Amino acid sequence: MSLSRGGAKFGVLVPFTNTNLEPDMVLLRPPGASLHFSRMGGYDQEEIPDAEQMSGLGAADIDEPLRLLQGARPDVVIYGCTSATLTHGPAFDRALAEQIKQDSGAETVTAAGALVHALQTLGARRIGFASPYVSGINDMAVSFFSKCGVDVVSRSEVDDVLDNYGQGSLDPQAVFEMGLAADHPDADALVLSCTDMRSVEILQRLEERVGKPVVSSNQAMVFQAKQLAGVFEPAPGYGMLLADAKLA
Repeated sequence: MSLSRGGAKFGVLVPFTNTNLEPDMVLLRPPGASLHFSRMGGYDQEEIPDAEQMSGLGAADIDEPLRLLQGARPDVVIYGCTSATLTHGPAFDRALAEQIKQDSGAETVTAAGALVHALQTLGARRIGFASPYVSGINDMAVSFFSKCGVDVVSRSEVDDVLDNYGQGSLDPQAVFEMGLAADHPDADALVLSCTDMRSVEILQRLEERVGKPVVSSNQAMVFQAKQLAGVFEPAPGYGMLLADAKLA
């Protein structure tokens, strides 16, 4: 496969056990854009990724992975964990984005902030929410969105408590069914939250099934990063957020 170069450079901070964000970014990469990744820690890979673990990641020192990422001189830095800032709240999320921007000199996108930006762009004020998180983090997500003017009218969760690798091992069909279970007649859109969940592959199919926009963490990050980099070409096949040129 031949990859064009010469366009925007996206630098991505990836939780070190995440195995799906990088492949998703390759799928969603705008023509000519290049991708540069740096892994970050701040949590225990052997522990359940609960609120304590994920808030620890959000508060962790990212100076070294960010310094290494700066070597690529990215136009946009993407902070690739949703729950790390969902567990702290919108003010923390915005402050982290601003700090990364100041330290790197690049425009900055956070996963949680990108979800809110996508919903605002779509005009969605009521959502169905699905994630592989523990219930406690989902409660925090409901609060996070509420503070941003978005009401969670329904939500679906996995039956089992998943470890770091279990979240990433959910197959696309399981994600599809989770998203379908989160749908509600009052929901303007569905949100599939988690950068390590294989949501990108089923976005189009789920939208066709429920007849409304479906927003995932990775799709929303690319949408906002493209805007910040001045890249406005539509990308069909990954949900109306990226396919509709009028939303750019």
